[in-house]
Parts: sequence; C-alpha cells; structure tokens
Amino acid sequence: MSNLSDVINILPPMKSGDELVSALEVLPEYDMSISTADASVRLMALSDLYRIYVPSPMSLEIYSKLYLSLLRSLQKKGTKLAVQQRYENNKAIQQKAYSGILGGADSYTIIGASGIGKSSAISRAISLITENRMIEVDIPCCKIIPCMIVQCPFDSSVKGLLLEILRKADEELGTEYYHHAVKSRASTADVLIGTVSTIALNHIGLFVVDEIQNVANSKNGKSLVGMLTQLINNSGISICMVGTCESAVFFEQAMQLARRSLGLRYDAMGYGADFRRFCSVLFSYQYVKQRTELTEGIMEWLYEHTSGNISVVVSLIHDAQEIAILNGKEILNLETLNEAYRQRLSMLHGFIQPLQKKQTSKTKMKVSVDNMKSKIPVDDKDLPIVEDGGDFTIASLVSIAKNKDMDIVQLLKGHLPVVEVAI
Repeated sequence: MSNLSDVINILPPMKSGDELVSALEVLPEYDMSISTADASVRLMALSDLYRIYVPSPMSLEIYSKLYLSLLRSLQKKGTKLAVQQRYENNKAIQQKAYSGILGGADSYTIIGASGIGKSSAISRAISLITENRMIEVDIPCCKIIPCMIVQCPFDSSVKGLLLEILRKADEELGTEYYHHAVKSRASTADVLIGTVSTIALNHIGLFVVDEIQNVANSKNGKSLVGMLTQLINNSGISICMVGTCESAVFFEQAMQLARRSLGLRYDAMGYGADFRRFCSVLFSYQYVKQRTELTEGIMEWLYEHTSGNISVVVSLIHDAQEIAILNGKEILNLETLNEAYRQRLSMLHGFIQPLQKKQTSKTKMKVSVDNMKSKIPVDDKDLPIVEDGGDFTIASLVSIAKNKDMDIVQLLKGHLPVVEVAI
C-alpha cells in the first residue's frame, strides 16, 4: 500500500450474495471413517463442532455494516481535518484547551441475546474484511490496526477502558503507551482521552466495544458512553458497541444515548430454513459408531429445548455424542440428546424451557360406566353422555347429583379416590 487516500484499494473487495456466504462459512474437514477410531481420538476430534460456522442473514448484515463503517473511518484519516485534529489532540495531552473537529464517524450497536452468534458473526466478518493483517501505508508512513476489539470493564470505568486500549495498541504496534500512562501521575482521564484519540486517529480503523451491557448496571455507564462520543469526535473512527438486550434499555433512557445506539438488533433464530440448515450441517458431524439421520422429530426437539439459541444447539449435539461415547451407547438420538439436556444443561433450564404444545382439549377425569350403573339407580333419560371408551366425565357426575338431589362428595367417593381436608 502506498497512499492512505486510496482507501478502496487498501481493503479487500466487498463481497455479497453467494460469494459472501461461501467466504464466511467454516466447515472443518470430516471423514466418516473416524467412527471406527479409538474413543480417545473421537473425543478429541469432537471439538471440531465448535469450529463450524454456518452464515445466517445476521452474519451477512453484520459483515456489510462493519465493512462500510471501517471504510468511512479510513477515509477520514487522509483528510486535512485529520491533520488539524492531531494538533488539537496534542493540546489535550498537554492539558490545554482543545476541541474535537473531526467527528461525523459511525457509532452504532449490535444487540442481541447471549448465545445467538453475535460474537462469532463479528469475528468472522472482521477476519474476512481485514484478512487478519495490519494495514501499512507509505503516505503518510504508518501502521493501522484495521479493527481493535476490547471488553467494556465490569464497572464501566472510563480510565480502565482507556488503559486497555493503550495496552492493546502496544501489543500490535510495539509501542509503550500503556507503560508511560501507568507510570505518569499526570495521566488523568482527560489526558488519556487525548492520547487514545491520537492513537486512534493515526493507527486504528474500527473500534469494537464488547459486553457494552455493563454500562446498564453501573453508575459510570453514562460517563463511559460520553467518553466514547468524545473519542469519536477527536479521532473520526467508527465505534461498534456489542451487548445483550440489557444495553438497549440503557440507551433508550435519553435521546443523546439513543442516537449513539442506532444499529442492529437480533433475536434467537426462528424455526425455519436457517435453523434447519444449521442443524443439518451440525448433525452431519457424527463421531459415534452408529450413524443416524436427522429427522423432523429431532429438529423439532432441538428447537423446543434450545429456543433457537445456536450456542445451546452446538453444546447439546456435542455433549450428547460425548456422553454416548463414554457410556458405550455410541449413537446420537433423542435418548442421548435428552440425557445431555438433563445432565449438562441443567443450569440453563430456568432460562431455556422446552416449548409446550398447546392443549387442544380439556383434560377429563373419567369413571367406569359399569361402576356407575351399579352404584346409582337412574332412568335411561338420566344417564349422562358416554365418552369414548364407555366412560363418564366428572361433569356428568355433577349433573346426576343435581338431578337426583344427591351429595356430590359421597357420589364422587363411590367412584373416585376423594380425600376431605379440614380447614
């Protein structure tokens, strides 16, 4: 690369359609003959299930969002405003009055429940966009980290996040920003923002803050988001905030926060073509001795016991095979899947409850017709309607009791086990 202004040629060409799906997909090598290997070999190979990545519409959308935001961020680095902003950031480091004049970059969120594949989609997209390499340009001479991923501190500490950015920058660039910041007593939050802004302007393309839901339960949450806003204005880089649905509630509190959270939001996968395709790919990787086919019943069971959470689906199929290999059953079926669900996923039962089928008719308690006839003298016209199988319902007994002016409790005692409780 020779010139930063030639941004289009810095990044790999943007992909779309089937080409993008194929590029994002990860299918580890698999040989069906592994089912004859020793148990230890199969147990180790079983971990390949966690390497499988099957793109979904979410994956494609996240790829496009990240690619375009990185492109816009890089475009700003070759402008005259970027040169002016560097001067302003140096004033901040010297604890002088300064201003953010670059601004205008992207700030957005990717929000969704835990385990639906957000992090995997982001990781695959970044790997494809950046090709896992540093961007090096001659004019101006510099190295650029295409994407830096950091976790939001559990207490939403502004200084903690700024120091973590410096530490990661040192790892990639071979610098000592973190060491100097920790050593210097003058490294206040304002000074650190100036330092990080300069580094971001010169050396970072896209900034991803994971676990952003931590801001929702911290008194420092608004301060951290405010710091990120200032970082955008002082560096022109794009910032993507990734978190669970808790973070959406936080950002919706105020307009200035909501503006910073415009982005993508996802739910667990529905029971449709994408879920079925994912299950089909995953089920084809079998390491047990007896190979089975994926049936409609198994797919329905998987969805009912995972609520479409793909991370749980992977865990179930992995653990079911592990259990089957260890106990000698050597088959992946509903029995081993149920065993894995009971034994290995018990901690999730409170969060992922099996979906219950809607009851189509009311449960009816029945008593024998013959027994009724022997106990109750009634005319034909008083006989209740007989249910299928020659049984009476409770409602029929109540009707008889009313017509014959009988004690309903005594009537029920003659035909059903009834316990009276004193209150």
